[in-house]
Amino acid sequence: MLVKLENPGLLARAVEVISELVTDVRVKINEESGLSITAMDPANVAMVRFALPKSSFSMFEAGNEVLGINLDSLKRILKRCGSTSTLTLESKESTLEINIHDRIKRSFSLSLIEIESEDKDLPTNLEFSSKVEIKSSDLIDSVEDCIVVSDSCSFVVKDGKFVIEAKGLNSARAEFSSDEAQISAENCISRYSLEYLQKFIKASKLDEKTTLRFANEHPLKMDVKNDLMEISFLLAPRVETEN
Repeated sequence: MLVKLENPGLLARAVEVISELVTDVRVKINEESGLSITAMDPANVAMVRFALPKSSFSMFEAGNEVLGINLDSLKRILKRCGSTSTLTLESKESTLEINIHDRIKRSFSLSLIEIESEDKDLPTNLEFSSKVEIKSSDLIDSVEDCIVVSDSCSFVVKDGKFVIEAKGLNSARAEFSSDEAQISAENCISRYSLEYLQKFIKASKLDEKTTLRFANEHPLKMDVKNDLMEISFLLAPRVETEN
């Protein structure tokens, strides 16, 4: 396998986000889907799927490979890329050879690891009653507002408006009409962990828009997608319990 990226910053930022959820991953590289990572966090609360299509690479020579990689190690290497760097990845028997090309060529060797886990993918049988496409900057601000007052927040659709709110001793609320977001939704409410959302919204910085899909007390699916990459998250809801 030998692939080349002219803009490795996108991969570096995505790996940084994913590494906050999971440490070791299986990286799939093939002609059909390009480079992809699908993983579940150790608590079985969240899943992530990241894909760089073959068209994102300036060179792509690969069969059907699966590489076991420690993301913390890969993240540290990718941080060595500059704004004008190009990156090549080449798999050998037990290592991933990483070359960063600037004015000079710098080389790293990353040991591949054995990962005993089943192949996972985001479930396709979930039904969502609500879809909201929102400016990423608005989503980031709203989630960060909620973090100030609580450890969870609710996504609410009511009468054509989308609300992100956190309630407790203190509260925070952001309301969006159809002027600020594309809302195609039924009335519903679902509550989610801000610990995870705080990690997810770092991926929102990769594009101007973020798409949210949810339903009453239902998992949240969050998508950030453009021509060069796509990253999706699935998050289990926080279900209210009576004392």
